[in-house]
Amino acid sequence: MKSLQQRMRVLGKELEVVWHGPKPADAPTLIFLHEGLGCIRMWQNFPERLAAATGYGALVYSRAGYGASDPCDLPRPLDYMTYEGLSVLPELIAVSGIRECVLIGNSDGGSIAIVYAGGTPALPLRGVITMAAHVFCEDISVQSIRQARIDYETSLLREKLKKYHGANTDTAFWGWNDAWLHPDFLKWNIEEFLAGISVPFLGIQGENDKYGTKDQLDAISRGLKGDIETLMVPECNHWPHLEHPELMLA
Repeated sequence: MKSLQQRMRVLGKELEVVWHGPKPADAPTLIFLHEGLGCIRMWQNFPERLAAATGYGALVYSRAGYGASDPCDLPRPLDYMTYEGLSVLPELIAVSGIRECVLIGNSDGGSIAIVYAGGTPALPLRGVITMAAHVFCEDISVQSIRQARIDYETSLLREKLKKYHGANTDTAFWGWNDAWLHPDFLKWNIEEFLAGISVPFLGIQGENDKYGTKDQLDAISRGLKGDIETLMVPECNHWPHLEHPELMLA
């Protein structure tokens, strides 16, 4: 499948972007929104495989402060996911010339997808798929993110992330970690955006996810007014597309 790497200027930041498959003028586009410590490369080959399986194009990008995109200022505001969903993603879609799209978001990326789908006109949007999305802050999330801080400072986690984020490694980690561990983040909640989502929605959660529980899917189901399917994946943690790629492709 043909792929194209490029950089795209969005709201003053140069973002790294990879395209797979058909151009936006020729087919709908799958837009991949990475997790809180993710970037293009951490999706591995899942976007390319899903594009090939569906005949859709795929747009995969690293948000500012991640991967090879421009850095961002720290500390991140506690509503950084709302900013990404209401401001950055609409501009990215406009600049890309996308005419129809489906959002696929993991963790923070799933939350950003929810904000965009429910908080903007979202005219090109045809569907939303989230994996391990958060709509409110849970104790299990805080505990695991606090452990991640310890691992970053005392183990090989920083070196592992550096392979993906390079000069952005500290920006990526501390931007995410400091925001989630801020005392005021316990009040963070984006359930208000759910009622505004009018497209089909698939919510996926791993049964063993150490960053969130089934309560997230339950809240999404309560808040949505339209077509929703949910899936709890056995023997799965926070990354269904990497832990069970064949099931997720299906």
